[in-house]
Order: sequence, then C-alpha cells, then structure tokens
Amino acid sequence: MKRLGIISLFVLLFAAFIAVWNYSYQQGKEEAYISLEEETTLYAIPSESGVFKRSEHALDYATIPTDFAHQRSLDDYYDNRAYHGAPPSIPHPVDEHQNAGDNSCLKCHDNGGFVEKYNAYTPVTPHPELVNCMQCHVAQNTNTLFKPGNFAKVNAPEVGNNNALLTSPPVIPHQTQLRENCLACHAGPSAPREIRVTHPERVNCRQCHVPDTKELIEINAFTRKNNE
Repeated sequence: MKRLGIISLFVLLFAAFIAVWNYSYQQGKEEAYISLEEETTLYAIPSESGVFKRSEHALDYATIPTDFAHQRSLDDYYDNRAYHGAPPSIPHPVDEHQNAGDNSCLKCHDNGGFVEKYNAYTPVTPHPELVNCMQCHVAQNTNTLFKPGNFAKVNAPEVGNNNALLTSPPVIPHQTQLRENCLACHAGPSAPREIRVTHPERVNCRQCHVPDTKELIEINAFTRKNNE
C-alpha cells in the first residue's frame, strides 16, 4: 500500500508537470507585442498637436529651392496687420457671393503655391480647420471714413535676439494660440526669409523651442477711463 501511494504521488506530480508545461508552451506561442493594427492611437498634447499638422510636407520643404526673386520679408508680413499679433487682412478682392471658407480660401491657403496674378507665393494658414475665415480676417479697405486713433501698439519681436543663452535655440516670441502649426509660417516659399527655419524636417519644434511669456506679463490689463 505504501509503494502504491508513492507511485500515485509521482503520477500526480508528473501529470501536474505536463499540465503546467503545456500551459507555458501555449502562452509562449502568443505574440509578444500587440500588432500595429490593434494599437490604440496616441494623441499629442492638445497645445502642441498643431505642430505636426504639416509634418508630412517637412521633407518637401527641405528640398524646395529658394526663389530669391519672390521671397517675402517680415516687413511684408506685418504690413497687412493692424498690430503685432492681429489676424492678417485680406490684400485681394473677395467675392461676397462666394463662400469665404472651405470651398474658396483653402483652395489657395491650405497648401500654398505661386499665384501669377499677384506675383507671389500664397501664405499657408496655420489653422485650416477654422473655415469661417472672414470671422477674423477682413478685406483691406483703403477708402475709409475711420480716422487714426491713439491705440498703444506693441512692437513686433526682433529676429536674432531672443535666445535664452548664447548658443541655445531661440524661444517662441509670440503666443501660440491659432499658430501652433509652426511650419505654416516658418517653412516653405511663402515663409518670410528672416524667420524661415533651416531644419523643417525636425517637425517636433516644441522639443527645443519654448514659448516666451514675457510679452504676456508686460501687457497690463485693459482699463477704461471714466468719462468726466
């Protein structure tokens, strides 16, 4: 009876060993990693998601030859803005009977391109998802009844003088709201030559360039004077 008990114990241990080994073997046959088709989408930080909107064109921008005869300057960039940071005005006629959104403006301003009529490259919008363009952008009007005012004007940031350290990457000298898409203004033939980036293929701009909040801190809160 003792010998039979010992044999039964060995049989149970062997059966348990076979069961554990078979389970381990079956587990080892499964994929070690989740396949790409089953991976969940990784979303960027909302405040930085716009940085990557034109990343698919980064290598194209790096290989486009410079058209020196039709470059845009920062002076041109600021000429059609009421003040630094204001939405640019529309410097060409706008047909009021046409849609000023997705079906018209973005035909030129989504990806840019050279326009023979104006002998210039079309600026690329950094926020193509906002299709109601004329909610912020107004057509230029030279024959106006408005008189000049005494509004305080904030000077535009200077180029080449906004590095934290001598050799560090320049900081972002403006607000990034509605301008998160860096390559829309800093790459391509329509980008002002003074701020055209030399490395558009490095699309994660905020990895090295950080916003400068000095401008926001120095602007005081708006107060209305009493009419006495």
